[in-house]
Amino acid sequence: GTRKLEEITYDEMLELASLGAQVLHNRSVEMAKKYNVPLEVLSSLTEAPGTVIKEVAKVEKMLIKGVAKDDAVTRISLIGLADVPGIAFRIFSALAARKINVDIILQSVGRDNTKDISFTVADSQREEAMEVVNQLKGALRAKDVACDGVSKVSVVGAGMESNPGVAAMMFEALAEANINIQMIATSEIKISVLIEREDSLRAMRVVHEAFAG
Repeated sequence: GTRKLEEITYDEMLELASLGAQVLHNRSVEMAKKYNVPLEVLSSLTEAPGTVIKEVAKVEKMLIKGVAKDDAVTRISLIGLADVPGIAFRIFSALAARKINVDIILQSVGRDNTKDISFTVADSQREEAMEVVNQLKGALRAKDVACDGVSKVSVVGAGMESNPGVAAMMFEALAEANINIQMIATSEIKISVLIEREDSLRAMRVVHEAFAG
């Protein structure tokens, strides 16, 4: 199950807040970090003391501070693009111009000098993003455009990059549960995977168990 964390760093809290752990508004964490104010997150359900956030938490043996799940993720793929410079820029600048927030980007090189570009947006921006992509489709000579709903499961914790074992544990737990990972994104304090929506609750559970063990 989930354990209560005594301490967590601001950056980890920001990642969790922005991942939709719905714990804190990003803004309040940013303010606390800027002015170095200790911030306490209290459970609205109990009177128990909450989790204290401060600049640097004591290094715990446990690297993972939380597992977050987002089921409202749309993946859009442009398939069979010419493998020439500037294509990604054209796609993502057009999306940015419409204030569409792109999360994970994956580019894969295919056969015959073509490449596929996939990216994720929130479900709420799916229609707008598809509009942009369909407008560009002809100019970019994309063979096909695909769109599907997926889930993103993320583990958050300081020191991810210096501890390759975290990713291995996460991927192993998912593999043992026979859950297929479609895309992977990592940052210094976060590893996210995209998986089928129907697998997301199970994925959350097996990843939690792997790190709680």
